[in-house]
Amino acid sequence: MRNSAQTPAQIPDDRLARRNVWVLIAAQAILGAQMPMIFTIAGLAGQSLATNACWATLPISLTVIGSMLWAQPLSAVMQRHGRRVGFVLGALLGAAGAAVGAYGLSIGSFMLFSLGGLLTGGYMSAQGFYRFAAADTASEAYRPKAISGVMAGGLLSAVLGPQLVKVTAQAMVVPFLGTYLAVIALNLLGMFLFAALQIPKPRPRVAGEVQGRSRMELIRTPAIAVAVICATVSYALMNLVMTSSPLAVVGCGFETGDAANVVTAHVLAMYAPSFFTGHVIARFGAPKVIALGLTILAAAGAVAMAGVELENFFIALVLLGVGWNFGFIGATTMLAAHHTVQERGRMQGLNDFVVFAGVSLASFASGGLMNCSGGSVQAGWAAVNMAMLPFLILAGGALIWFALQPKATR
Repeated sequence: MRNSAQTPAQIPDDRLARRNVWVLIAAQAILGAQMPMIFTIAGLAGQSLATNACWATLPISLTVIGSMLWAQPLSAVMQRHGRRVGFVLGALLGAAGAAVGAYGLSIGSFMLFSLGGLLTGGYMSAQGFYRFAAADTASEAYRPKAISGVMAGGLLSAVLGPQLVKVTAQAMVVPFLGTYLAVIALNLLGMFLFAALQIPKPRPRVAGEVQGRSRMELIRTPAIAVAVICATVSYALMNLVMTSSPLAVVGCGFETGDAANVVTAHVLAMYAPSFFTGHVIARFGAPKVIALGLTILAAAGAVAMAGVELENFFIALVLLGVGWNFGFIGATTMLAAHHTVQERGRMQGLNDFVVFAGVSLASFASGGLMNCSGGSVQAGWAAVNMAMLPFLILAGGALIWFALQPKATR
């Protein structure tokens, strides 16, 4: 019998990858805190500024649209100049977006406040690439653990962000202005973390060299197509429900602090499983973990529709976070395993463009369903959660189709 054990020279050395993972965990924790802050208060601030409540979540929608629009340009910057440049640019965009939003709040301009979200979307897009950066220097065996490890950094942001909201939301005469000033500070301080990031720049293109598959060829690959569909559905449904949850909690008679606590529980649930998600993927495979995530998302919708007590909001949003974690990290791992370094810039940019396009639509739909469906908060909240069903069927069908494909075709 052949000895299949690896010699020391053959064992992958992931020391550099582990160092980069720790840097990205810190960035996810500190810089990433701005996202739960913004998602907690932007809808409430928008509701106070907008002349029509149906537009309350427009600032959040524009943030997500901004992340979609920035995805491919930032991916191209990183492909040409390296991850560090792209991540610093993202932090600067986050600071600029918060500054514009703060000015809009100070003068009572809903339009200016909303437009700040487009710039904030640049940071949101850059943060989306942290998970891919974790895989850049990792061996095949360590890759799912690296990706889930970076996502685990969001656990700290889940605590830091909402707690900063509690401290800053009413700290100034203009409600929520202090929160946006805190977001500016997070970005300007946090961007210095990337000085410690050590990811080699992609090798410059050589004339005549094969650069891998085109975008159309990539997206026609079954594994890639299914990964993009499942990532989009997981992220879009999470955003659909999360965007409306603060409005639903407050609309059902609870306090803004309760809404912040629900968001805290949700974001904790988004990232806490990351400590073991990579190990689960390594053992059972990405498709099975994605399927589990979609099932948990369906359970979140069922709990939300069962009642509007505070415990329903907590349980539904916790399930929503766990379902997103399994679905999104599973899809990211599946995607990262099916493209080359040369294809990285175009495929990752295309993936996040599609993902955030879906999230943008979900964010727009969330405000309309919540505020303009059925004439009551309860009816709007039920409409939001019912809207999950067709997209869960789409993603589940894609996974079943993939499982039926011959291995050679996959």
